[in-house]
Amino acid sequence: MRNKILIILLITTFTLQQAKAQKWLPGHFTDVKGNVETGFLRIDPSAKGPIPDEGFIEFKDDSKKGNTFKLSASDIRSFVIGKDSFVVAHAPGNETWAKKEIDFVQVVLNEETKLYVSYGGASSGGGGGPGFGFAPGFGIGAGGYGGGLGAGISIPIGGGGGGNRNYEKISWYYGPNTAGMQHLTDENFEDIMTDIMGDEPEVVEKIHAKVYLLANIDRLITYFNQVRASRK
Repeated sequence: MRNKILIILLITTFTLQQAKAQKWLPGHFTDVKGNVETGFLRIDPSAKGPIPDEGFIEFKDDSKKGNTFKLSASDIRSFVIGKDSFVVAHAPGNETWAKKEIDFVQVVLNEETKLYVSYGGASSGGGGGPGFGFAPGFGIGAGGYGGGLGAGISIPIGGGGGGNRNYEKISWYYGPNTAGMQHLTDENFEDIMTDIMGDEPEVVEKIHAKVYLLANIDRLITYFNQVRASRK
């Protein structure tokens, strides 16, 4: 009986998350020619995209008719949905994305060296993919690339410190742009995050003291944003 209740609860939770993930949210996209279109966007991982090997989003304008159409990754440069910002990316270096040849990564910190994240199990040298794996209500929703528009869809991130436990399926990248993306790893974490957050000495101090590691990077990003906001 207890097992049956647990299964029902899991199914209910998954169904609710899927329903939220398909919610239309205000946002905009920039096409390959640099044109910006504002309206409502939706990400539905279960839907079929216009091009099999590419990620995609759905868009409808803010008119009464609300004409809806799908935009493949090769049609656009970037998009903002809610408060989260995404850019089109190819797998970096010798990595391959099994799920999508071209996909989107979230711009978590828009510094000189940017911090990106994808959810879906990308792996160096092959396999995985990023692919959308959004769960509204989780994650940091840092955005910063196209401006905030209110509550949005956030990638579930983190690990080591409570909350979501999808750390092993998350790929973090850094670089000046998506063409120069490289994996953020346990080995280079201290150096890279020190470079990205170097304008905040107290944050850097905690990175060097190993208060923050890749496993709890969500807490580090939250702390960094809080410190920065306190100076404004």
